Amino acid sequence: MVAILGISAFFHDAAAALVVDGRIVAAAQEERFTRIKHDPSFPVRAIEYCLEAAGLTPDRLDLVVFHDKPLQKVDRLIETYLGYAPRGFASFSRAVPEWVGGKADVGRQVRRHLPGYRRRVLYTRHHESHAASAFFPSPFERAAILTVDGVGEWATASWGVGEANRIRLDGSLRFPHSLGLLYSAFTYHCGFKVNSGEYKLMGLAPYGDPVYVDAILRHLVDLKEDGSFRLDLSYFDYCAGLTMTSRRFDRLFGGRPRSPESPLEPRHMDMAASIQVVTQEILSRMARHVHQQTGMRHLCLAGGVALNCVANGRLLREGPFEDLWIQPAAGDAGGALGAALFAWHQAMGHPRTVQATDAQQGSLLGPGFDEGRIRHFLDRIGARYVYLEDESDLLERVAAMLDQGNVVGWFQGRMEFGPRALGARSILGDARSPEMQSRMNRKIKFRESFRPFAPAVLAEHAEAWFDLAPGRESPYMLLTADVASHRMRPLSRDQEDARGLDKLRVCRSQIPAVTHVDGSARLQTVDGARHGRFHRLMRRFEQRTGCPVLINTSFNVRGEPIVCGPEDAWRCFLGTNMDALVLERFLLLRAEQSQVPEHEVDEYLARFQPD
Repeated sequence: MVAILGISAFFHDAAAALVVDGRIVAAAQEERFTRIKHDPSFPVRAIEYCLEAAGLTPDRLDLVVFHDKPLQKVDRLIETYLGYAPRGFASFSRAVPEWVGGKADVGRQVRRHLPGYRRRVLYTRHHESHAASAFFPSPFERAAILTVDGVGEWATASWGVGEANRIRLDGSLRFPHSLGLLYSAFTYHCGFKVNSGEYKLMGLAPYGDPVYVDAILRHLVDLKEDGSFRLDLSYFDYCAGLTMTSRRFDRLFGGRPRSPESPLEPRHMDMAASIQVVTQEILSRMARHVHQQTGMRHLCLAGGVALNCVANGRLLREGPFEDLWIQPAAGDAGGALGAALFAWHQAMGHPRTVQATDAQQGSLLGPGFDEGRIRHFLDRIGARYVYLEDESDLLERVAAMLDQGNVVGWFQGRMEFGPRALGARSILGDARSPEMQSRMNRKIKFRESFRPFAPAVLAEHAEAWFDLAPGRESPYMLLTADVASHRMRPLSRDQEDARGLDKLRVCRSQIPAVTHVDGSARLQTVDGARHGRFHRLMRRFEQRTGCPVLINTSFNVRGEPIVCGPEDAWRCFLGTNMDALVLERFLLLRAEQSQVPEHEVDEYLARFQPD
């Protein structure tokens, strides 16, 4: 037996992943255990979980692998700051000592937190980790690879080829020219948090018009036909300052950065729409170039920008690749998995067996909780519940509640690895309800009203409800597709002319709660092999209603990581207006939990600030 532990840490979304004899045994983000969203710290709790899942102690590990090369990252920081000196001293004095004083010495951290581990620590390059996470679990024997993010050591994007058990990176784009940082600059200017609010910007884009595309391409981005580009750094401040953008950026787009929680203006929507168009164009050019250089039929994607499901959907529709596979934990968390797989295949030379779907196991790689532990917890806190031993009875009751407009917290099996809830730690609702999108945003998630919800659809019915090719899968919620035209509703002239957030009031389809204002949806296809009980629940709902679609949103409130254990699920349930909670086969109704002190709910909500 060969056990390899992969680790990512220190920037955002720290994580650990364990690969044993080439099989992914466990993987999880540190935030799920510490309850600190995007926790960047050394993933002590995630490592403990991974070892426990395999029944291992640190001394039985054969190798620990870190997802990038910290000393090269320090070199970049110092060289960049020297290039801007004396400007940027405040940023320099904050960042560099943190790395020189501890973050760069990963070996010391490993020895401290893995007592008994005496072997060496292997370091992969950041984009090697991303590339390995994209190709090795994919269902392709051979494929092109494209990784795009903010920045690793120096690379901000890379491309190459994966064949059998090896990957090769042939080209890269280097810091400070970065698509991830460009997108984050617009995220910052529109009032959302960098490294966590980019998906909000993507969701805001359809409310605006792309009126700034020419300005972006004329002033900010010198874009080449092959997708490479150079940024005019006078518009940005991320190289040496404490902000993402400069005053010159502000003047170009007509105002200072939006303060978080302040009202959104039409220009913010137009900026979101514009940078989304530019991002899609850059990625399309990159993909065409990689296709020309490699001649591959398939493409594997990773890096934070690969979480842009709108751009992914365009790549799939327009080609030139026949098919895509995107790492579900495409950001830095996935680097832990990529590092471990890189060591097993590339460094150790072990062969790779390609699986028909993929080797990601539905990305259900986190901890699960047995019913004995759940019962003990519920009894200890005095919760009122019913235990439904017959699964059929459980599914019928939950399907009926959803059909009646109730919102259900759904907690089943192993937790998801990556930023998406995929039916293990989910909040579910009826996609047919015109009021459900607003209700869930305001009273369940406590977040911005414009945020769209994703549909989960039975895989066997997906092409009847969405513009998806026969047999096409989207099990990881990383693609957008249009709602099928025959499911859309005709609009009046006034509805067609709606602008900005007024578009929210328009009922556009038979499943309005998951139909975005541009007619698209970020969908998850649900199948029996990957999703088990969740698939059976959706089949029961479809048999009852004729609709194979549910709202599937992450089980958390704004500012909180997705729940991990039953304790987290219970607190989130009580802190929201969810109607019911399902913990494996335990069913709890919110109306029956009134004996819980109100101050406990207030204390829970106070822990999570808007992100």
